[in-house]
Amino acid sequence: MGAMFEIPIATETLTHEEIQEISGSARRSDQIAWLQLNGWTFLKNRAGDPIVGRLYARLKLAGINPSSLGASTSWSLDASKIR
Repeated sequence: MGAMFEIPIATETLTHEEIQEISGSARRSDQIAWLQLNGWTFLKNRAGDPIVGRLYARLKLAGINPSSLGASTSWSLDASKIR
C-alpha cells in the first residue's frame, strides 16, 4: 500500500468531473444520492456540491474501508504487572 501514497496528488479533493464519473450522474442531487447509497463520506460546499477527498476515494475504489485504518481501541496497556 506504500506505493499508493507516492502517487502525486494534483488536488486534495475530487473534481466535479471525477465525482460525475464515479457516480454516473451529472446532477448534484443524483451524485449525493449515489454517494450516500454506496456509503461514501463526503462534505457539501456552500453551493451544495459534494466534496470527496482524493485519498479517501482512492482507498474506497481499491476496496479498502478507510475507517478501518484508524486507531484501534482494542489494545490497551496492562500495567498491573509493572513494579
